[in-house]
Amino acid sequence: MRNSNSLANSLENLQFDNSYARLPETFFQKTHPTTVREPKLIRLNHQLCETLGLNPKNIGKKDHEILVGNRVPKEANPIAMVYAGHQFGNWVPQLGDGRAVLLGEVIDLEGFRWDIQLKGSGPTAYSRMGDGRAVLGPVMREYIVSEAMFNLGVRTTRALAISMTGEMVRREHMEPGAILTRIASSHIRVGTFQYFHGLGDDEAVKLLADYAIKRHYPHAENTEQPYLTLLEGVIQNTAELISSWMLIGFIHGVMNTDNTSISGETIDYGPCAFMDGFKPNKTFSSIDSGGRYAYDHQPMIGQWNLTRFAETLLKLIDKDQTNSIEIAKRSLEHFWRYFEKAFHNGLCKKIGLSGLDKEGTKLAFDFLDLLAKSEVDFTISYRALGDHLEQGNNKNFIKLFDDTADIEKWLTRWNENLSNEGKGIEEVSKQMKMVNPAFIPRNHQIEKAIDLATNAEDFTLMEDLITVLNSPFESNDTFAELSQPPRKEQEVTQTFCGT
Repeated sequence: MRNSNSLANSLENLQFDNSYARLPETFFQKTHPTTVREPKLIRLNHQLCETLGLNPKNIGKKDHEILVGNRVPKEANPIAMVYAGHQFGNWVPQLGDGRAVLLGEVIDLEGFRWDIQLKGSGPTAYSRMGDGRAVLGPVMREYIVSEAMFNLGVRTTRALAISMTGEMVRREHMEPGAILTRIASSHIRVGTFQYFHGLGDDEAVKLLADYAIKRHYPHAENTEQPYLTLLEGVIQNTAELISSWMLIGFIHGVMNTDNTSISGETIDYGPCAFMDGFKPNKTFSSIDSGGRYAYDHQPMIGQWNLTRFAETLLKLIDKDQTNSIEIAKRSLEHFWRYFEKAFHNGLCKKIGLSGLDKEGTKLAFDFLDLLAKSEVDFTISYRALGDHLEQGNNKNFIKLFDDTADIEKWLTRWNENLSNEGKGIEEVSKQMKMVNPAFIPRNHQIEKAIDLATNAEDFTLMEDLITVLNSPFESNDTFAELSQPPRKEQEVTQTFCGT
């Protein structure tokens, strides 16, 4: 914990430096959040406050007003960012922040730059006839899941606060309005580059690329080919990000290019979900009827999105278009090398193996096949495998599988491999607990928490979820129920953007 004397006492006193707003005005629209009737702070992320250099104990009414947009800090410069994107493969030439306002950028005590964005803060120039508002359920979902992802070791935007607006918002039904205060290393998307590329504005693409390099990939400035280095950096970060999703059973659900950050952070949680029973082609999103963004399609879609990004940089990579295309193609082929290295290594660690030899990797994939065959709970299975190792011949683990003979054969091979590595049971078990969470944001528990909050303003379950997900790798008997998969009648089969 930082010394409280070094922390700012108010959002007003944070060190704002709004670099994106210094770009030409074609990159954004200056705008102000729409004021709300009865703002109410529901949750403040104390740990993230301190990261930003803010003392959470001193957050007062003026700060609450800032968190809903009723008040704008003097040093802030609120804007809505423009971007385009491919949505489910279909080109949309202009999108943009239709219900979000970037208040500005703050510099934390370590000198790191953060965007502060209000999501659900009212209409902007890019709202496309929408009301610009958000409702409580999706705001809660993004807070719970994004903070869980952070604690699971996945790169992500984060949530500083949930606020209610005191106003009802019309969706399928009338629902309580809410605003999420979101923090990100930036909100630059593949779709941001696509917007200017689509306009044929080469100068703007170059300005944006230079800005992205300076902000996210400063090492590229001193290379012979800075724009190629930028492309390769985004490729590697995206490949490793998607690998980290896959290793915890996460399905983003709406991997459009406008939801793909060039910083390599998970952004825009919308209809996201975590798998219960393992099914490689699993989807949850109600709008993904064709399964484009299914669990096992995510790496392929990641590379597809990166190809769209590469297209925007071709004129910067090489003056000769043919050369530029060949160079970009070679870089894009590296995606699979980065992804497979991270994913295979992660899978081996999940079963307690340290090496990346062929037999270890085959064991890891064979285990996935066995999970799929019986649709065993993805999270429970790995945690139970570690318990099986600790406790000896644990019949409860074997009973998770329909074909007990197959899993027993696999266990024999696994034990032989562990013996060959020469590590003790205690060491392996400890390693497995460090990478296999006891808790994930279970879809049915999130839905229950949302129902309680929406219908009764009861946030108890939300707080319990946040508590256990702050330490997802630690067992917690008090909240053991939150680690359990849903009963049949509790299963969530579809998720919705809910915006």
